Amino acid sequence: MRKIFAAIVLATLTIGFVGAPASAQENISPAEHKRLFREGAQLWPVYCNTCHNARPGSEKAPYEWDLIIMHMRTLGNLPAGDARALVEYLKAR
Repeated sequence: MRKIFAAIVLATLTIGFVGAPASAQENISPAEHKRLFREGAQLWPVYCNTCHNARPGSEKAPYEWDLIIMHMRTLGNLPAGDARALVEYLKAR
């Protein structure tokens, strides 16, 4: 398990957050956040609910959600826009 975690951390550092969700890179307007939240809520059952139970957003720190969604984006082949919406949804629930 430690090897997997180390590989994820190394990959994250190597990538340097290129292509990370926009919320990790910039502030967004309240209207944009609301739109992304709604879109993320619609995408959750499509991409995530098959394997994961719903968890409250407060269970993880915001930076942890960014790392998780980056990892799952790779595993699940998520488009960047969908990943951005999902991370906003996960953080705000």
